[in-house]
Amino acid sequence: MQSLNGKTAVVTGGSRGLGFAIAHALAVEGVKVAITGLSESHLADARDKLGRAGGAGPDAIDALRADVRQYADVEQAIGAAVKRFGGLDILVNNAGVGVFTNVAEMKPAQWADVLETNLTGVFNACHAALPYLRQRGGGFIINISSLAGKNPFAEGAAYCASKSGLNGFSEALMQEVRYDNIRVSYVMPGSVATAFSSGDDAKGVDWKISAEEVAEVVLNLLRHNPRSLPSRVELRPSKPRK
Repeated sequence: MQSLNGKTAVVTGGSRGLGFAIAHALAVEGVKVAITGLSESHLADARDKLGRAGGAGPDAIDALRADVRQYADVEQAIGAAVKRFGGLDILVNNAGVGVFTNVAEMKPAQWADVLETNLTGVFNACHAALPYLRQRGGGFIINISSLAGKNPFAEGAAYCASKSGLNGFSEALMQEVRYDNIRVSYVMPGSVATAFSSGDDAKGVDWKISAEEVAEVVLNLLRHNPRSLPSRVELRPSKPRK
């Protein structure tokens, strides 16, 4: 098991929900964490909580406003994290949105928002991070996908397409950078008990995957023996509702 203490991570969409759980788990392990998000108030609240949770204290936490759809935002945020913490070891692409309606009623702007956030946003972050990971001699990219990327459902066309594309992107990138000692993995959770889809993070908590369980998978990927690479992890509730 590799120690994560002292490493530096950027977690996109890290102010709430699944992204916050991942950032929190990393901070507890002594990782210096920079999170991105769109809401200044959510970022400030998350920064305070992460600073109190992490063993390295508040000086090892940064919160940066960035819209992953905008390359300049992402490039600036990752550069700021590198400048503050001295480098980059881990990128977790978690930022995502979902619009769930049928194709006939979906507005073109909604389609674009989902694809640009969930897929182009990941490209933006990876493109900006790769030079810094190479400078470190290697590192990790963990992309948070979804089982929806392989199991399409009605009224989920945009979301399913974005996650299917993310899966293909992750597989291709993994092959491109593996000899740079950059390990690319993607995690495909099923139903997670957050406010992402239902608006209520308590809904289904009795059977859905918890955000903390997904965060544990991310930690295990980062600690995995470098001789082998778990490039894809599917995670689903053990006993979903019938």
